[in-house]
Amino acid sequence: MTGAAIVWFRQDLRLADNPALCAAAATGAPIIAIYVLDEAAAGPWRCGAASRWWLHHSLKALKQALSALGVSLILRRGPSDLAIAGAIAETGATSIYWNRLYEPWAVRRDSEIKTRLRGFGLKVESFNASLLFEPTRMRNGSGNPYRVFTPFWKAALAAPAPERPLDAPANLTAAPDVASEKLEDWRLLPKTSSWASSLQNHWRFGEKAALERLAEFAGAAAAQYGASRDDLGRYGVSRLSPHLHFGEISPRQIWHEIKKLAGEEGLPFLRQVGWREFCHHLLFANPDLPDHPLDSSFERFPWREDPESLTAWKKGRTGYPLVDAAMRELWQTGYIHNRARMVAGSFLVKHLLIRWQEGERWFWDTLVDADLANNACGWQWVAGCGADAAPYFRVFNPVLQGEKFDPDGAYVRRHVQELARLDSKFIHRPWEAPQAALNAAGVRLGETYPRPIVDHAFARERALQAHAAMRSAT
Repeated sequence: MTGAAIVWFRQDLRLADNPALCAAAATGAPIIAIYVLDEAAAGPWRCGAASRWWLHHSLKALKQALSALGVSLILRRGPSDLAIAGAIAETGATSIYWNRLYEPWAVRRDSEIKTRLRGFGLKVESFNASLLFEPTRMRNGSGNPYRVFTPFWKAALAAPAPERPLDAPANLTAAPDVASEKLEDWRLLPKTSSWASSLQNHWRFGEKAALERLAEFAGAAAAQYGASRDDLGRYGVSRLSPHLHFGEISPRQIWHEIKKLAGEEGLPFLRQVGWREFCHHLLFANPDLPDHPLDSSFERFPWREDPESLTAWKKGRTGYPLVDAAMRELWQTGYIHNRARMVAGSFLVKHLLIRWQEGERWFWDTLVDADLANNACGWQWVAGCGADAAPYFRVFNPVLQGEKFDPDGAYVRRHVQELARLDSKFIHRPWEAPQAALNAAGVRLGETYPRPIVDHAFARERALQAHAAMRSAT
């Protein structure tokens, strides 16, 4: 099997616009496709439960797609360097191709593997397949990485357009079969079958599903995104984020399809793709972003330890319907609408004064689109300690946010079933509803639905005082 080329799949679980696969195919060499489950390398940021569930189904879809071209997907579990070295020894491969990852742990690991393999005389090539621009390319006027999104986005729009997506290889030369582990033996699926069933009802997996979802969204829906994205009841969002995270679709495919079908009206949506890009560039420049605030003064913030309130928040039992709907949507679907995501995050860090890292870890475990860069940046933004962060004094009022973005209560009714029959006038403030209205809706406050675990006005004032104390600390 001398001369075979290894294609190391990672967060690029697709055939189209896959530079590593296309480069290997262009050589005409027999292809060995491999995926390595290297959980130890990521340390505390190994895939959470919802991500593992998605990964199982995405690998299954990729295996089928490769099989249609006559190539098997080889699965190996363990340290990447050992798994790759083993595959080379077994096959006599003389080249290896992969698409780059930009998480700090992956950058270190891949650099070491590349140096070692080249030292052994192998041809090693890596490519950018997950971002529009290389993180080392985008710099501000001082030559430093951007720390504010708006100038970053302006620079991105002014830069040459991202390259056109590559077509999937029409055919591949298959290498003889190599031993593979069984996907089922990895036990990526949740032990709680009811949770897995709930998630399964809301998603389709793999490259084909991702491209179909993009096709459904890229025209009229993308053009209306600027006006509809915050409408919680309407759901005018793309839901492409898990497909994008696992590389079932590329940002270049999204960029060019939105540009083609939505034109300038698609820019509000592309701005969100730009925010994802900004987060990855920020993580590349600040490797400790998931653990430490960019604004180091927040290391002194007087966070509270409140396990009971943290549990109520996780379970969607805070007594604030919009917050509870968000957290139950997360558990039921593995996803939260972005507007509700911001409100729920703000509630944790500002109403409850629980450190943002607690929310970051919970989202990491339960989001199907859990992305290290996006998750860290989002939580630091809402906590007021990150790049381009929301001012700390901006404390989302969950009642007013609900009444503005879910005026008829459709979002709350969908996810908080015990309030489904409550009049819209009180759906976001059930504690103010007359007893007759509660009785008619079958709501018993403190029994079927909790009373608020904290008063908004009190919580806002407490948060502002905590912030002032932090700023005055020496």
